[in-house]
Amino acid sequence: MNILIFGGTGFVGINIASALLARGHAVALFDRGSLPRAAAKEFEAFGPRLSVIAGDVTDRSAIEQVIARGFDAIVLGAAITAGAAREAVDPQSILQVNLMAQVPILTDAHRHGVRRVINLSSGSAFGAAAFRHALLDEEMPCEPVSLYAITKHASERVVARLAALWGADLVSVRLSGVFGPWEYATGVRDTMSPQSQIVAALRQRKQAVLPRPGMRDWIYAPDVADAVTVLVEAAKPKHGLYHISTGQEWTALEWGRHLADLNPGLVCRLAGPGETPNVNLHSDADRAPLSTLRLAEEFGWRARFGCADSAQDLHDWWLRHGEGM
Repeated sequence: MNILIFGGTGFVGINIASALLARGHAVALFDRGSLPRAAAKEFEAFGPRLSVIAGDVTDRSAIEQVIARGFDAIVLGAAITAGAAREAVDPQSILQVNLMAQVPILTDAHRHGVRRVINLSSGSAFGAAAFRHALLDEEMPCEPVSLYAITKHASERVVARLAALWGADLVSVRLSGVFGPWEYATGVRDTMSPQSQIVAALRQRKQAVLPRPGMRDWIYAPDVADAVTVLVEAAKPKHGLYHISTGQEWTALEWGRHLADLNPGLVCRLAGPGETPNVNLHSDADRAPLSTLRLAEEFGWRARFGCADSAQDLHDWWLRHGEGM
């Protein structure tokens, strides 16, 4: 298939592109940023099956022109992952990129006969509701609080409504806490994963210091890419919303200690009394895990990576690609 990824040179987009290319598909990446040097070198082997298109997701004319080229599927992953500071000073950009840019893309995709659109959402859409349940399934009501969460939840509802009105094949996926290869500061990600922060500290020969263990159903980016690929290739998904997660919980602290064990002399630990952590968990509490039963029952999909093996894999990945990042 010929697949277009909006936000394609970002962290999750690169992982999805890598999985799709490995499966023999042609992939176009639409983004205002270029690929990191290491990714560009990695993708050279795919030749003309990969193209990178420079453009802004809020540019209506550019969107129309690129979709008119003809694609079998679109992955809608462009977003500003905003922290509270950016929310306070620039709410307009967050709303424009995360929500308002979605409608022209969906409209053009429908007009040009794109077979399927996958909208990347987030477990953050649950908001306050995520702390009142032991397990979060796709049917539970959401109470988003942050602008990022509000726009992600709204994007799901827009997708669901237009799918019903048009009879279109539009699917949303909620990602749990994602980390892994190709994560880098793009200027639109204020909330770098704790794992990325731990890697950065250890690479600088510093101790990685966390405010608390950080329990979550963390998901390794290659697993996200694998699940998205399953949904892109599926004949006809039964549902309009799926969760992508490991379905298992472990702490960022445990993960960091596995990584530190691979680098003798380095330390990942909790902050002591009065000590300022250098790893931000981006929340004051641990939300419940996302249920993965829907993906498992329909497609037999389960995440391959857990805590220790993702630490090993990312460690090995940095040894291969660190200089180019």
